[in-house]
Amino acid sequence: MKRTLQKTLIYMILTVGALFILVPFIWMISTSLKPSNEVLIMPPKFIPSKLMWENYKIALEAAPFKTYFKNSIIVTVSVTLGEIITTILAAFAFSRVNFKGRDIIFTILIATMMVPGEVLTIPNFVTLSKLGWIDTYKALIIPWCASIYSIYLLKQHFMSIPDELYNAAKIDGCSDFKFLWTIMVPLAKPTIVTLIILKVISSWNSFFWPLIVTNSKEMRTLPLALSAFTNEFGTDYNVLMAATNIIVLPVIIFYTILQKHIISGVSKAGIKG
Repeated sequence: MKRTLQKTLIYMILTVGALFILVPFIWMISTSLKPSNEVLIMPPKFIPSKLMWENYKIALEAAPFKTYFKNSIIVTVSVTLGEIITTILAAFAFSRVNFKGRDIIFTILIATMMVPGEVLTIPNFVTLSKLGWIDTYKALIIPWCASIYSIYLLKQHFMSIPDELYNAAKIDGCSDFKFLWTIMVPLAKPTIVTLIILKVISSWNSFFWPLIVTNSKEMRTLPLALSAFTNEFGTDYNVLMAATNIIVLPVIIFYTILQKHIISGVSKAGIKG
């Protein structure tokens, strides 16, 4: 009886938590299909009196979505690929290669995680400006091709791989580079997939950095398209919500397909670390 009550209580808490997360998203979809006169009425209407699919057509015509989609795909793929390569190489170096000052360097890198990202915004912008990279793909991609958190997570997984495996490979004449890509990377696949998923989501949704390092519409990414629906006369909330749905749809599909890898990767890295 006591166990049944505990389960009931747990499911009630989980249900409330799920509703807390889902209701704003459902409201966003509902608002995207409302006529303009029903968006801000009181009391609020959850179900529109008429489904306005035209809002999606208006949203697509209000901004150069084709260009924004292309830029978002280029930036997301490049940043993810760059970070995964640097993460694998750095994690291997800090977990398997013995060199002087290795632990001190890694400790310093971990300490940099304590520095808020906002503090680095102005120095990074000034650096990129002096390099002449503002309003280019280089400014959108290169500063995000390395992550200390990702290195830390993958290093923990690499360290869980037995030393005997490494020693046996070395006896068989396997080089460090071959051992990394043929043995360690396949064994760390869940963690690497998790890092890829998290990086894709964060890059696709990034708003602040593309806003400050791009000046032209030709270089802007999808999240910046939302500004097209706000002007001095107000905000078209129904069209804005339609555009938001268009932008988040690829990420939702991507996450839904690969969500089990996130849980698997994070749990394995945490347990084995």
